[in-house]
Amino acid sequence: MTNENTVKNIAKWTALGAFFLVPLTPLIVANSYFFPFITGKAFYFRILIEIAVAGWAVLALLDKEYRPRFSWIGAAVTAFVVWMFVADAFAPNAAKAFWSNFERMEGWVLLIHLLGFFFAASAVLRKEVKWRAWFLTSLCASLVISGYALLQISGSLAIHQGSTRIDATFGNSAYLAIYFLFNVFIALWLALTEKISWLKWSLVALAVLEGVLLFFTETRGAILALLGALALAALLTVFTAGKRARRFAVIGLTLLALASAAFYTARTSTFVQNSPALARIAATSYADGSTRFTIWQMALRGALERPLTGWGQEGFNYVFNKYYDPSLYQQEPWFDRAHNAFIDWLSAGGLPGFLLYLSLFGSALCLLWRHSELSRPERIALTAAVVGYAIHNLFVFDNLYSYIYFFALLALVDSQVARPIAKLERAPELDSSLGTAYALPVAAVAAIGLIWFVNVSGMQTASRLITAMTPTSAGIKANIAAFTDLAAHSSFAGQEVREQIVSFAAAVSQSTQATNEEKQQAVTLAITEMQKQVAAYPLDAREHLQLSYAYRAAGDGANALKEIESAIALSPKKEGFWIEAGALAWDIGDAKAAQTSFATAYKLGPQFPALAVYAAAGNLAVGDTAAADAILLKTFGTTEVDNDVLAVAYYRTKDWPRLIGLWKARATKPGAPVESWFSLAAAYYMSGDKADAVATITKAVALYPAAAASGAAAIKQIEAGK
Repeated sequence: MTNENTVKNIAKWTALGAFFLVPLTPLIVANSYFFPFITGKAFYFRILIEIAVAGWAVLALLDKEYRPRFSWIGAAVTAFVVWMFVADAFAPNAAKAFWSNFERMEGWVLLIHLLGFFFAASAVLRKEVKWRAWFLTSLCASLVISGYALLQISGSLAIHQGSTRIDATFGNSAYLAIYFLFNVFIALWLALTEKISWLKWSLVALAVLEGVLLFFTETRGAILALLGALALAALLTVFTAGKRARRFAVIGLTLLALASAAFYTARTSTFVQNSPALARIAATSYADGSTRFTIWQMALRGALERPLTGWGQEGFNYVFNKYYDPSLYQQEPWFDRAHNAFIDWLSAGGLPGFLLYLSLFGSALCLLWRHSELSRPERIALTAAVVGYAIHNLFVFDNLYSYIYFFALLALVDSQVARPIAKLERAPELDSSLGTAYALPVAAVAAIGLIWFVNVSGMQTASRLITAMTPTSAGIKANIAAFTDLAAHSSFAGQEVREQIVSFAAAVSQSTQATNEEKQQAVTLAITEMQKQVAAYPLDAREHLQLSYAYRAAGDGANALKEIESAIALSPKKEGFWIEAGALAWDIGDAKAAQTSFATAYKLGPQFPALAVYAAAGNLAVGDTAAADAILLKTFGTTEVDNDVLAVAYYRTKDWPRLIGLWKARATKPGAPVESWFSLAAAYYMSGDKADAVATITKAVALYPAAAASGAAAIKQIEAGK
């Protein structure tokens, strides 16, 4: 073997080895990392692409056949990634726009890796004629995922989201759904051109299996995408294929229409309603999507404010807070995506980013049909995959592996249509000796440097964060030391680290196991770190809230209230902030301010009973019982409302009759816990009625003999006047 072949083979097999390990990404679950279903996969993919690109770079220097070629798909992908670099540079939080966080692991860092994947895969897999083998490898991995999903359906393995919606190794049913959606059409594409009979029908069976499993993810956007893509594939066959294929396509369309009509007719039947998957699909309605429609409107308002560069990747939280709609009160408190990939890119990259994202789809579909060397069945299957993905993206945001599949399909089409670039073709090929002496070592050093700089510190932080959060035999002091070290050295996802420090400090401040010194150390660390976060990103309402939590853990209500007021200034329509402000004001003795804040929250969302309760509590705080009763009557039709907020209000205002009535109602309910009886006894005691307090505890012990010792101790304290 010549020296030239040796260098070339090392580079080739390095690149191919990395590429063929990429399909195993969905199997990676790093339980020792923060967000184990996300971070492990992302770091694994990044490292593989850095290795693959290094190998490809050496090949391109040695052999012009591996050099980049021109296509409009490649131009669109490059322009999209370059523009997002510009948009991210102008983002309110540029660091997060470039690096993302553990929860998402996206940002521009992911885009540049996808760009490398696109060009390297297009060149290497084209030259080595390995595209088919690569997708077959991916389907083999998907078979393992399917087996995992089947075990979840059978109950043998737990569903990580804690519901009936399978999620396999993705930890998110929507992520699993788009994975299956791609695989259905990839399997059909390969089956349509497979000559080995057993493999052909195995691929068809896999497509059917994963199509069925997709329904068990209960992801309605993906299910609509599957049905729409199948209908499109049938229509394309009707208009482009021969007579026999058209006949099968018409039959398929008819069956699809009949099945859809039958399901719609039977949507209220017992059979459908008894199936969680079918019932969720049957419940799909315009009203059901109102939350997303509202978020889309908010995103569009944000895009109008920054139409050129947008808010950068991971910048949607600024839009969400600034244009928050009070109708979202009962939804998640934070949305970092618009739940529509197209609108997400409009928000992140402005109008240019949005148009360039559209161009990825447009260029791929146009060139697939105009210049691709692929057969008609392949074009139909791949078109269905791309269009199905686009339909899915109307309702859901992207994730790591949907990006990988999309860019793999783009690279596949690029490899079919791209043409040599004259200047690159004329550039001399590197001599084998120079390849050995310079190209290979430099590429290796560059790959190692990238792996270290881009991934290792993040991997260490992801692991050390779990260590810091986990109770140990060394006690709370060890956790404090771990968090202190993380805060001092964290170079990635600093916001998440600091927010976890706040959560930890809040828990420690309430712990009976922690010493006063440990409590002080924990809350001081939390306050210090969140002050840094707020100073760096003063326009992020979420960070002001987190700093408020840190002050509250330290018992500093005045400063906690100031931070909530800062958050309100950034997001004045968010009822949750007003509730926090009211609670803090009441805690520091300003009942009037509490009433005003609770009333403001109620005014923003009068349709929410929980806010009516807070408004009533605010009126009780200032002694306006009549106003409180008026709100309760209007909302609940009665003033006797069983609610913890009201219980606190009755206690603080010393309204013992109402507090006793509330706990009596709870205690006398069938199956009421013994704690309700003890709380009722405490209410009697605080009202000065020792006799009824003792009688209540005696009754509780009679109902719950296991509480005899606690009851005896409580009676002893009551009789002693304690």
